[in-house]
Amino acid sequence: MADSGTLPRTGDDSQREGPRRTLYAGPIDVQRVSSGFVYESSYGYCRAVRAGDRVFVSGTAPVPPAGEELAAGAYRQMLRCCEIAVAALERCGAGTADVVRTRMYITDLADADEVGRAHAEVFGANPPATAMVVVAGLLDPGWKVELEVDAIVAGA
Repeated sequence: MADSGTLPRTGDDSQREGPRRTLYAGPIDVQRVSSGFVYESSYGYCRAVRAGDRVFVSGTAPVPPAGEELAAGAYRQMLRCCEIAVAALERCGAGTADVVRTRMYITDLADADEVGRAHAEVFGANPPATAMVVVAGLLDPGWKVELEVDAIVAGA
């Protein structure tokens, strides 16, 4: 088939309309935020990382505040996950309006509606893309849910 000349070939954007995108803009600032959770140091990760305008919050379990018991229900556990994740976002200069994607991991399909309801209460005003995945288990057998969050900070 002959090249009609109407479409640019791979690597040739000379006929492309609009601004050109730069693939590499140079070094970016990286900020790491720790919550002090015991697994962070022993497993080698941090609660959140901000790289340029992107914020990535690690898998966040419903770890209760010191001296408190783990919430029994999936709804309350999800609210606790959200509380921890939103605090990490805020330490990185982001908020729930900046969240573009979440991932929810649940251990029991029967908890999906309760987890989804809590997610909607926190993120519903600016709904992100999301996934809810049923998993065989989480690190603590009492945990019913874990949450990951990605955000893009506007104007950064």
